[in-house]
Amino acid sequence: MEKTPRRFNGLVGFGFQHMATMVSSVPDWMYYIILGLAGFVLFLLLNGFRIWWTRVRPRQPKLHADWASDCRLTSSAVFNDSKITFKNVRNFHWRTTKDRDEDWAEEVVVDSNQVKDIWFVVDQFHSFRGLSHTYLTFEFQDGTCLSFSFETRRERGKRYHPWTGLWRSYELYLLVGFEHDVTQLRTHGRSNIVSMYRVITPPDKDRQMIVQMAHRLNQLADRPEFYHTLFKTCNTSIVKAVNTVTPGRIPFLWRNFLPGYTPKAALKLNLIEDWGGLEKTMEKARVDQHAQDWDGQSDYSAFIRLGLPPSTLKE
Repeated sequence: MEKTPRRFNGLVGFGFQHMATMVSSVPDWMYYIILGLAGFVLFLLLNGFRIWWTRVRPRQPKLHADWASDCRLTSSAVFNDSKITFKNVRNFHWRTTKDRDEDWAEEVVVDSNQVKDIWFVVDQFHSFRGLSHTYLTFEFQDGTCLSFSFETRRERGKRYHPWTGLWRSYELYLLVGFEHDVTQLRTHGRSNIVSMYRVITPPDKDRQMIVQMAHRLNQLADRPEFYHTLFKTCNTSIVKAVNTVTPGRIPFLWRNFLPGYTPKAALKLNLIEDWGGLEKTMEKARVDQHAQDWDGQSDYSAFIRLGLPPSTLKE
């Protein structure tokens, strides 16, 4: 066995001796402070675990409650060959978040073979771009535009907060609504920055995607699930749906947890159309400014698309 050089042993010995000298120079009262802090941290961890185990873990997601009016009804889907009948489709008209006309369409029938485009919508609701909401809009050949948005289902009088979303406080809600409801809420009711990106779908994948969203709708109608601020959100739910249709299509990315930054990843992964590079694409995708000129009477979906580039991939 090769012997360790004396010089190395001397350096190691000196290092330990130096550390011992430093430790011995620490006053006794400092040890008590360190021990007290360590004990306090241990208490917090144990108490947090106790609360989780006794109060949070036993909670079960519920389907019936006194829900807020914008998520009051549970939607579902019925299949008949290529036709899908969506039940309880939201059809609100928003002037502000509090001034609105509430309505629900009992049934909306679409043909899964007639999907014209899928749009990936990014709703930036905070000055920090990463804090955004994402959802999908399916545009059909007959002009029908339905939006599918994974959200929190809140009880009446209860507000959403990211912290409480970590502790099984909200059910996961898949909202199905007309685009003139779901997107108008954001362009007019909240005056947010809203961008629409046309999704690139290989042959038959657009049909499979609308079918997958319908199946997910029925799953949540039968067996409700909890929303989670990090792991089961608007964007992570979309990623899961896409990977169900095409396994491995979207890899694990940190941007999945900050939806406002997903367009960059989506462009690199060839998930959305490239309209001249990232900056140009993001600029052309904005619809909120143009939407302000909508007269309130004409077709909202057709109007907000007037400024969007035509697709060159489906010609």
